[in-house]
Amino acid sequence: MGARTKARKRALDLLFEAEQREINAKDLLDERVLAPVTPAPLPEYTAVLVRGVVDHWRTINEALETYARGWTLDRMPAVDRALLRVAAYEVLYLSLIHISEPTRLRRI
Repeated sequence: MGARTKARKRALDLLFEAEQREINAKDLLDERVLAPVTPAPLPEYTAVLVRGVVDHWRTINEALETYARGWTLDRMPAVDRALLRVAAYEVLYLSLIHISEPTRLRRI
């Protein structure tokens, strides 16, 4: 697994955990940077993704609601919401993602 894929996976994990705990993902990110729970430090790209998703939360959610035919965000599984938010942020704001990457992350 490449460095960017690992960073995306960590961002996905943080966004999912923050939603489950009903806390702000940036606060959770800051907490993990100060007190890591794994031996490996968080990749910088993970922080870019989490901060970017939170900074553009409303716009990303509106886009997902608009284009997810037959699905509301509340109806989607939480891990799928987190995955789609990361992918949408990269597509809309960074233009860096390969279309196959979200599918591959879903399988991990």
